[in-house]
Amino acid sequence: MAIPLEPSTLLLVALVVAVAGLVNGVAGFGFAVVGTMVLAGVFEPATAVVFMILPIVAVNLSLARDLSGEQVRTCGRRFAPLLVTATVGTIVGLWALEWLPASPLRVGLGVITLGFVASSQRVVGTALLGRFKSRCFVGTAPWMAVIGAISGLLFGATNVGVQLVAYVRSQTDSHQLFVGVVAMVFLGVNGLRVLAAGTLGLFPDLATVALSFGAMIPAVIGVALGRRLRGRLPESVRRGAVLGLLAIIGVQLVGTGIGLW
Repeated sequence: MAIPLEPSTLLLVALVVAVAGLVNGVAGFGFAVVGTMVLAGVFEPATAVVFMILPIVAVNLSLARDLSGEQVRTCGRRFAPLLVTATVGTIVGLWALEWLPASPLRVGLGVITLGFVASSQRVVGTALLGRFKSRCFVGTAPWMAVIGAISGLLFGATNVGVQLVAYVRSQTDSHQLFVGVVAMVFLGVNGLRVLAAGTLGLFPDLATVALSFGAMIPAVIGVALGRRLRGRLPESVRRGAVLGLLAIIGVQLVGTGIGLW
C-alpha cells in the first residue's frame, strides 16, 4: 500500500523519523525500531519496513563518521563474519517480507525487544543470563556468522536489529566505538538492502521512494541534535530513556500480536 501524500501524513512522517533520529543520536541505536514500529501502526507493516530503508542508510552514514579510518579497517576485519552473514540473512528476510505471518512475527519481535531491554539491565545479571551471554555472545567467527545470519533475517523482514546491537555492545567497551561499529554494520547491510528492495519491487510506487528520500533530511537533523545531547546527558539518563522507549514498543508489539488492542 502506498503512503498518501497528504500534508498531515508528511508532517507525521517527518516528526517520527526526526524523533527516531534523536533517539539514535543520543544512544547510538533505536532509529529503525522506533521509526518502523510507529509507522507500522499507521501504514501497512511491509510498507513501513521498506520506507525506512533509505533513512536508515542516511542515519548510519552520519554516525559511522565517528570511526577513524584505522578503526573502520580493524573493525571490518574483526566483524567480517557478522557483516557477511547479516547481509545475506537480511536479503532473505527482505524477500520473505510479503508472506511472513504478521501476528506471530509481532509477538516474536516484541519478546526479542523486551529481552534486549532486560539483558541491558544491570540488576538482571542472573546466572542463566550470564551463562547465555558467556556462551553465545563470544567473539569467535562461527558465533558471529550464526548471530549475523539469524539477526539479519529478522532485520530484513522487520528493521528490528536489537540482536545485532546487543552482540556488538557485548564486544566493545567504548560507547563511541560501539556507536560507530553499529553504524558501520547497519550501513553496509542497508546499502545492499536498497538495491534488493528495488530489484524485488517492494517499494509500492515512485512517490513512496521519493518520500523515503525526503525523510532522510529530518532523520539526519534528529541524529545531529541527539549527538549534541549525547555528551550533555549522563549515561544513566540516556540508557533509561532509550530502554524505556524500547520497553514500550516491545509491550505494544506483543499486545498487538496477541490481539489485546
